[in-house]
Amino acid sequence: MKNNAAERPAPAGKQALPRRIRLGDILVDQQIISPSQLQQALQEQKISGRKLGRTLVDLGYVEENKLLSVLSAQLDIPFVDLKHFRFDSKLVQSLPETVARRFRVIILRRDDDGLLLGMADPTDIFGLDELMRILRQPLKLAVVRESELLEIIDIAYNNAAEIASLAEQLDEELESSAVDLADIAIDASASDAPVVQLLQKMFEDAINIKASDIHIEPDETVLRIRQRIDGVLTEQVMNEKRIAAALVVRLKLISGLDISEKRLPQDGRFNLRAAGRNIDVRISTMPVQFGESVVMRLLDHTDGVQALTQVGMSAPILARFRRIFNGPHGLVLVTGPTGSGKTTTLYGALSELNTADKKIITVEDPVEYRLARINQVQVHDKIGLNFGTVLRASLRQDPDVLLVGEIRDSESAEIALRAAMTGHLVLSTLHTNDAVTSALRLVDMGVDAYLVAASLKAIVAQRLVRKVCESCAEPYQPDANEQQLLARLQQGRAARRPNLLKGTGCPHCFNSGYRGRIGVFELLEMDRAMIAALHDRSVRGFTEAARCNPQYRPLSASALDLAVRGVTTLEEVLRVSAQVEDDSGAPG
Repeated sequence: MKNNAAERPAPAGKQALPRRIRLGDILVDQQIISPSQLQQALQEQKISGRKLGRTLVDLGYVEENKLLSVLSAQLDIPFVDLKHFRFDSKLVQSLPETVARRFRVIILRRDDDGLLLGMADPTDIFGLDELMRILRQPLKLAVVRESELLEIIDIAYNNAAEIASLAEQLDEELESSAVDLADIAIDASASDAPVVQLLQKMFEDAINIKASDIHIEPDETVLRIRQRIDGVLTEQVMNEKRIAAALVVRLKLISGLDISEKRLPQDGRFNLRAAGRNIDVRISTMPVQFGESVVMRLLDHTDGVQALTQVGMSAPILARFRRIFNGPHGLVLVTGPTGSGKTTTLYGALSELNTADKKIITVEDPVEYRLARINQVQVHDKIGLNFGTVLRASLRQDPDVLLVGEIRDSESAEIALRAAMTGHLVLSTLHTNDAVTSALRLVDMGVDAYLVAASLKAIVAQRLVRKVCESCAEPYQPDANEQQLLARLQQGRAARRPNLLKGTGCPHCFNSGYRGRIGVFELLEMDRAMIAALHDRSVRGFTEAARCNPQYRPLSASALDLAVRGVTTLEEVLRVSAQVEDDSGAPG
């Protein structure tokens, strides 16, 4: 069992009564930190109010693992790696959530000797006294990483039951009230109104489990609330169907949409703060058979723009990509279907280009991340502020770098290409399947082939694949079909002994076997053979030239590299390969 490997056993029957220790002095005595670092950390602690250990880690004076090792040795208690711990949600929930968050503690195990508690700071004597008063049974302690503890708290204390209870309350209010449901939603200014509480809990739950979208879908007899986690929808069904209209009206109000219009689709956005995070919500409503369907995309701005080093690019591709977008001019495209992470990649590049000596303008619909020093323009078609109009105006603003949110038509494509040809670096996205077909797509839009050949520098195509859950990953042998896939994708390449893993399912990953996603990429740089094929408008010639380029590696090969390393599964590799084959007509 992984629990046994992750935990060193504590002395049998030992009570959780650690003596008070001076952590800072111990770290100085063991020469892990210097006296001056301790003093700086103590000063920072007075300002922030955080624990000394957390402050030392955040300042970079000590690694978290080293700190936990010292605590474990000094207090003679075990260290538990929660990443590989199969926790019991019901046991964790037996401690009130407010207490768990306040004292950074969870219940790990119950046995004949009492409860084993995991604490981020086991030197918190006052917290321990309060826990003994609440739990009223023998306690033993283990030290755990705070980040992993908070993650388990977010997962274990999900709001499904509370959401269902609030839905019942709102249903009863609608049943007993003679006023129109719109009045209920409009008058729900108080934070204790059921419709407000229900929406707040829905958002908190979605944020805690890292859902990217919330779907509200009325059916004939039930209401379905669905959340997209790692690209896959999970569902909660409610019998209180009548609350759907009240939820929609309330969401329309806070989005500035027309609550009287139920026959046409509407789009809007709003900002909220939930679960301690700043969230930008893009909302889309659409009339369906039994009411209005609502889909909300959640964009978490709390942590800012994701760095390129975090998106999953391999070191060789990242080095080439940086060299390309640090060039003086040319068009660089990032392609892939909706939800493949194109915007994240572009903003990662923008954040590296964002220096005082560069003028950067973005033209977007909508503006997804707000960046200092960058001039960001929101497209507004209803008043004539479309991509073409903004792009022409942007070129008169003397930009060094121009980001076009999406090339949608021949007009925006031609302006972007001419800007790239006249000394500007242009970054943009295109909804195509892979890198090879993207250049041809520009020609299909009606743009002159010579203009594409002269301006296009490189194309990045990407997908997101699910990562194997580290908490329940186990080695497995591929079946016959997967072995054929391995052989086909490794054909012509040096075979690498695969370290294939698959998640068995656990509370960490909601029994899916996957947790989190990572990008897979292909990068195509234009060379003379490809440029010549574009001039000739030769689809076959361009495709052959691209595939003969020694630096070109298709998406399926990048995905296979991740599977061989145990990061993802062959099932995910097959999904990416099938997508490329279906749309391009050729294997990726």
